[in-house]
Amino acid sequence: MTTQHGQAPLRAAAVIGALGVVYGDIGTSPLYTIRASLFFVVGDGPITATAVLGILSLIFWSLLLIVTIKYIGFIVRADNRGEGGIISLTALALRALPEGSRLRRPAILIGIGGASLFFSDGMVTPAISVLAAVEGLRVVSPVFTPLVLPLVLVILLALFLAQSRGTGRMGMVFGPITGFWFLVLALLGGWQIILNPTVLAALSPHYALGFVLENPLVAFIGLGAVVLAVTGGEALYADMGHFGRQPIRFAWLFIVLPALLLNYFGQGALLLADPTAIENPFFLLAPDFLRLPLVLLATVATVIASQAMISGAFSVGRQCVQLGLLPRLVVRHTSATTEGQIYLPQVNFILLAGVIMLVLGFRSSDALGQVYGIAVTGTFVCTSLLAILVFWRHFGWPLWLALPLFGGFLLIDLTFFAANLLKVPDGGYFPVLMAAALFLLMTSWQRGRDLLFARFRQEGLPLRSFIARLPQSRVVRVPGIAVFMTSQADYLPGALLHNLKHNKVLHERVLFVTVLSETIPTIAEDRRTEVEELAPGIHRVTLRYGFQESPDIPRELESLNGMGVTFEGFQASYFLGRETIVAAAVPRMSRWRQWLFTLMSRNAVPATEFFRIPSDRVVELGVRVAI
Repeated sequence: MTTQHGQAPLRAAAVIGALGVVYGDIGTSPLYTIRASLFFVVGDGPITATAVLGILSLIFWSLLLIVTIKYIGFIVRADNRGEGGIISLTALALRALPEGSRLRRPAILIGIGGASLFFSDGMVTPAISVLAAVEGLRVVSPVFTPLVLPLVLVILLALFLAQSRGTGRMGMVFGPITGFWFLVLALLGGWQIILNPTVLAALSPHYALGFVLENPLVAFIGLGAVVLAVTGGEALYADMGHFGRQPIRFAWLFIVLPALLLNYFGQGALLLADPTAIENPFFLLAPDFLRLPLVLLATVATVIASQAMISGAFSVGRQCVQLGLLPRLVVRHTSATTEGQIYLPQVNFILLAGVIMLVLGFRSSDALGQVYGIAVTGTFVCTSLLAILVFWRHFGWPLWLALPLFGGFLLIDLTFFAANLLKVPDGGYFPVLMAAALFLLMTSWQRGRDLLFARFRQEGLPLRSFIARLPQSRVVRVPGIAVFMTSQADYLPGALLHNLKHNKVLHERVLFVTVLSETIPTIAEDRRTEVEELAPGIHRVTLRYGFQESPDIPRELESLNGMGVTFEGFQASYFLGRETIVAAAVPRMSRWRQWLFTLMSRNAVPATEFFRIPSDRVVELGVRVAI
């Protein structure tokens, strides 16, 4: 009993933290989901009881099937050493598939597609959430209408500009505020249900099925808005590593899901009693004197939801860099104690630009409802496809079990995705174009890197051959330590060949350093560094990092002193090769992809900054590489 009592505060803290980070997005969906769904179904027509109960039933069963059963019940089991998310799931699938498997390439492409859609969703979520919250001012008084857009822009600008300062202090209050938000959701909705309990009939699947069978086309179109209720479902899996599986499950089953259902059904009860409340059923749940405080609370809740999405985009961006799906990006750590608190300026700028374009282009949460959903449902599809591979090949489930189970979820996901494709002409093209652009960038970068490494291996000199010839050579050894960074551990770095060619010398102590990114989140310290002596004074050093870690080469090399290899940082010179990409006589890459790869290579963060190497100790030697 003592142990259990001792762990209770930690579990409570994890549950409260999960409320603020994991459930901020899905927790703000009641602001716009009911209104958008009924707008899709009835347009400017009358709000009927059939439409209200049908939409509520679809929302209830969507939350139950997609979030509760699919994600909470099954997907969160697929943790990559505690971490979740589309990139972790992709890494898990690749680890289960042997080299040469025909399934590896499709798995990579699905993972890249899911990551592209996640970034696209990261632009839409802050725009629609903050807009929907501030639009509550119109319900308070029409006088505030001209202030809505300027206030939204000011809030979003402040949010993105604050990212460089870190979010550690804000994160301490996210959980309690979001917990209070869910309490308010439950109380507002519960009161309306008490006044009109007949709305609870929508819990029966009869109303969802009847609505679909009676108006299949209208219901199909309505699914494009109903999916707004489950946006953020992917976040509970993506943020699993921060809080653990059990706190996320507990928070959903006993706090988030009940609060959401009470609020959705409360809005439905209000609309059954007063169809004119469709103007803004969420804010009209509250009495007049509470509407302005509710607007302020909703705005804070949407800022928290947006912050969670932005932080998630930073994490996914770093993971993509570490797995070789994106060029090196600036990664700044905003906390001296927490590795996961990072800031990526390039990602932040792209998200901010996209969010501002969305707000100025669509100007209302109703219009943005036409944009929202495509990226989310696309990510759902990618997750279901990868889950089939992971549960089959990694967890050893029989195919006859994994395929029907996740194939059923995939069918639901594809139905929602198809319904959202109807939004493309009215604004849904934006997330599609953004995701397509990111997909092309990542696939081009990955293909270019593969060709580049293949060229290095084709034209390079095997390291063992060089070491074998070294005793007979007349190379002059000079004092000092030379660190040669190389991506191909078995081949001589081009920078060393150029140094020998031009300077005719070799340092007394030479380290060939290779950085490997593995398909696990973090690497244990006892596995981080591997040292092999190739010849007197010459060592090969392999440094391993997980996809959620940032390399720090000088720090790791200092640890060599405890392994019998003397390393004095002030004596070390780092030799790096700067590749200039040119087209081969017979290119193995299309011209436009080669152009993209070259452009990204030129704009990648310098290796010195990415690996935290002191710039005053670096020697760069250029080399032309044809691909």
